Amino acid sequence: MENKARPARPGRRRTLDEQQILDAALRLLASGGAGSVSVRRVAAEVGVAPNAVYTYFPDKAAVVRGLVERILGEADHGAFTDPELPWRQRIHALANDLRARLIARPGAIDLLLAGPMDGPNALALGETLLAILADAGLDPKEAAKASYLLIVHCLGSIALEAAELDHSGPAPSEEERATERQAALRAVPADRYPRTASAADVIAEFITTEQFTWGLNRVLDGLAVRQISHSRDHRPTRHPAD
Repeated sequence: MENKARPARPGRRRTLDEQQILDAALRLLASGGAGSVSVRRVAAEVGVAPNAVYTYFPDKAAVVRGLVERILGEADHGAFTDPELPWRQRIHALANDLRARLIARPGAIDLLLAGPMDGPNALALGETLLAILADAGLDPKEAAKASYLLIVHCLGSIALEAAELDHSGPAPSEEERATERQAALRAVPADRYPRTASAADVIAEFITTEQFTWGLNRVLDGLAVRQISHSRDHRPTRHPAD
């Protein structure tokens, strides 16, 4: 009697992938801040053993890097890659998009500042910023320096704003936060800190979109001056006989 080969048993299907792991990490980030993101907690959130997470991410640092990439990948590039839009408008769109996404998840800024932002999505955003600055008329060296200045302004402002927030939930409105800051600043002894006391209402709004925009505009004003100066320096020299 001829033996028939048994059909091969199908392999065990994977019930997990990288995006599911990052989805779980995002939920933990939203509910408990950056400190809640660990391999063990992510595994528990997904309902698997930690070893299953290690199949896709070798350690916590890799999960964090993946999470940063995921957040940066949510950016709407269409808002700031249109070359028909003025360069300042495009930078405003990029900066405000980044700020809105990070303040919506205050713990995310801690993750961004915890390591190098060198993944594909981070590099894509950096490339976009360099392209905008090139369109503004800056040479490659000036554009690179300007991009770093803008990143420092944006991430620094967002980090100071996020430092005052509860990272285990959504941020209150700007108006609520400014009102709370205003009440605290009005308690500052005016006899000891007269300038701070007199500027209390302005300082209270340091965490608002208005202040963020004001600072961004001052940086862009400086870059515009550099652009004009660079253009003048590189004009062809005209001689009296021309």
